[in-house]
Amino acid sequence: MWAYFDPYLLFLYDLTGFGSLDGFVGTFLIAFLANVVGEFTISIVFRLNRKHLDGLNDRLAKYGNLSEEALRRGDKPGYRALNRQANDAYGQLFFNRFGLSAASLWPAFFALDWMQLHFSEAGVVIPLFPSGANYVAVFLFCYIAARIVFGRMKRHLPYFKGQYAMLLEYENRESAAAGPR
Repeated sequence: MWAYFDPYLLFLYDLTGFGSLDGFVGTFLIAFLANVVGEFTISIVFRLNRKHLDGLNDRLAKYGNLSEEALRRGDKPGYRALNRQANDAYGQLFFNRFGLSAASLWPAFFALDWMQLHFSEAGVVIPLFPSGANYVAVFLFCYIAARIVFGRMKRHLPYFKGQYAMLLEYENRESAAAGPR
């Protein structure tokens, strides 16, 4: 599977000509690429599931408001039944969001699989570990750093700029619909 991508990914480990710096730069670029692919995946999954998420948010707001109204009227059985419906909608929404977040992680596992082929024995040569550091630890450090960098960049990049605006608008509409609780 990696035969096609291998030369391109290995090229990332030879950009500066300095062995210890190349290990860090190459791993960071692979982690950055994993972040980009993961964010792109989230955008596709969100677009495909948006109507479903809208329905869950509407259901949550509807049953939440109805349960509060039942409580104000003193209808305890009605409140419990409506609150159960609101909690069910919230649970479904929570796990849909959890799944959406997890959709961004799958490229990291492929990157680690590729790195295992090349760095499991010798490790990744980085400035503080010239004899090689554990590839998983180096990747996780670079992945977190790349996530932070890409998080700041994405609102300025053409495709992700529109996606960021759409998600922000969606979150604002969602929090306005939920109201103060």
